Amino acid sequence: MSQAASPSFHTVAILPAAGIGSRMRCDLPKQYLTIGTKTIIEYAIGALLEHPAVERVIVALHPEDSYFSSLPVAADTRVSTVTGGAERADSVMAGLNCAKGMGARWVLVHDAARPCLRYEDLDALMTTVYEGRQGGILAMPAKDTMKRETVGESSIAHTVDREGLWHAMTPQMFPLELLYDCMARALDEGVSLTDEASALEHCGFHPLLVPGRSDNIKVTRPEDLALATFYLTHQS
Repeated sequence: MSQAASPSFHTVAILPAAGIGSRMRCDLPKQYLTIGTKTIIEYAIGALLEHPAVERVIVALHPEDSYFSSLPVAADTRVSTVTGGAERADSVMAGLNCAKGMGARWVLVHDAARPCLRYEDLDALMTTVYEGRQGGILAMPAKDTMKRETVGESSIAHTVDREGLWHAMTPQMFPLELLYDCMARALDEGVSLTDEASALEHCGFHPLLVPGRSDNIKVTRPEDLALATFYLTHQS
């Protein structure tokens, strides 16, 4: 058995899923849109539970969520729910508190609207991060020319050198206590957290960048749904 598959690491995944996905311009949160016979969030959860080292998945839901409990995955004994908050960081903190109660040592945070995660990417992330102490994230080197906009205008201020730039993705994986302490400190100091790694960066840590596949997309806009459908069909 590989190191990443060892149950001694007590790894738990957290999915912040309390958002409403307003940019999708639809009547229900984007994580509940369907691709084939399953919702996006079911694909996201299923990809995590496919790995033998992921023992539990904690889903942070909107207080008025009326969708998740009706999904087949909600009956899986490995899946738990907590009440999320107004911001992503609030939902992640709720999940971390639940994971601490489970005695977890490691946590993976994954977007509920990122359904195309591949097993090999997840395994590479876990294997790499288990060997370090500061955690790491799946990411992809920037390929396109990057432009900085003029503040307040729809025009180009200047071109940004893409050398060394990466697109951050999920899952992002950290020792539970380290992530909890860094997020608590950052939130207490009024830092706006764009992802979990940014909390560690604020506290002086340098999480690892683990190259991931470009098809691990997050469904954010209507056109993303067709692309995710294509990728999932290709995987099958």
